[in-house]
Amino acid sequence: MWDEIQLLYILDLFGVAVFAISGALAAGRKSLDLLGVVIIAVVTAIGGGTTRDLLLDRHPIFWIADPTYLTVIIIAALVTIWYTRYKEPPEKALLLADALGLAVFTIAGAQIAQDVISNGVIIVIMAAITGTVGGLIRDVLSNDIPLIMRKDIYATAALAGATVYLLLQLTKLDSSINIILGMLVVVGLRLAAIQWQLHLPRFKLDD
Repeated sequence: MWDEIQLLYILDLFGVAVFAISGALAAGRKSLDLLGVVIIAVVTAIGGGTTRDLLLDRHPIFWIADPTYLTVIIIAALVTIWYTRYKEPPEKALLLADALGLAVFTIAGAQIAQDVISNGVIIVIMAAITGTVGGLIRDVLSNDIPLIMRKDIYATAALAGATVYLLLQLTKLDSSINIILGMLVVVGLRLAAIQWQLHLPRFKLDD
């Protein structure tokens, strides 16, 4: 049986692969070359975690300490290129996988931040950064308005999930239960936003 640390590591690699796929697909929609696809996949998958580690002055950066992350990213990007030459990407499955990846990154980010700082607000922010900044960088490099600023509930789901996880940590519940419940909040809000097109109130000025 895997212990909690091993399971979270496997889930983290899964999240990296999913985000790399979303980056590769975004690059493909912009008709980038092979190097461009790999670069976008890399920054999408590790951008959030790298930003978190830099802000927390945590060294070495997680993917430098463990290059397995880069290996998984490159493989995921190349497989995506190969797969989409023959078939359309399974959009619904990718949306579910992206929600799971967001949940994994968010809670993992909260746990890592907990080891460095004690302020709950900062921990929640670091968790959201881990889950969303990679996609923000992807959209900026792809010349799109970032998803977290224009559509659905994305960063909000990360903030909510991290908050629930932290509050549960104050109880006597087992840490594994807190992790699962925090991730379920992220996934549930994200999928609800997709299903019912939920979004925060928008600010719009007339011309």
